[in-house]
Amino acid sequence: MAHYTVTIEWKRDGAKFLDHKYQRSHTWTFENGLTLKAAASSHIVGDSFTDPSAIDPEEAFTASVASCHMLWFLSIAAGRGFVVNKYSDHSEGVLEKNGEGKLAITRIYIKPVVSFEADNAPGREDFLKLHQEAHRKCFIANSIKSEIEISPKMETVQNL
Repeated sequence: MAHYTVTIEWKRDGAKFLDHKYQRSHTWTFENGLTLKAAASSHIVGDSFTDPSAIDPEEAFTASVASCHMLWFLSIAAGRGFVVNKYSDHSEGVLEKNGEGKLAITRIYIKPVVSFEADNAPGREDFLKLHQEAHRKCFIANSIKSEIEISPKMETVQNL
């Protein structure tokens, strides 16, 4: 069993609170000491009460799913002898009301573009199977009930 910890810190800094007109900016500090600026999504609270340059929880959630998928994909590809040169993904999380009428990230679209060495790239069917297996093994995907759609693209780079 593994445990993961993060420290979340927020301060009111003298702002009124009960009127809901307070800054939503805060920090995330991870076990390794890395600290990131975080804030509420401007889609939720508007620009006045957040920091658009910070990471919001919805973005982090989407990134966690996409990152987990990528890490499993790379591991599986390496295990099968496929040399990945580049993996790029522009994922999207959709916040909307779920079947219970509550706001939730209901879908995540993972859209990786993967470049392989030309002389040992998988065929299209194997490429899709690599993504299916990565999805099945992803701890984050196995922990949530959001729908996750994966639309991968494969590129092949000639050996130089």
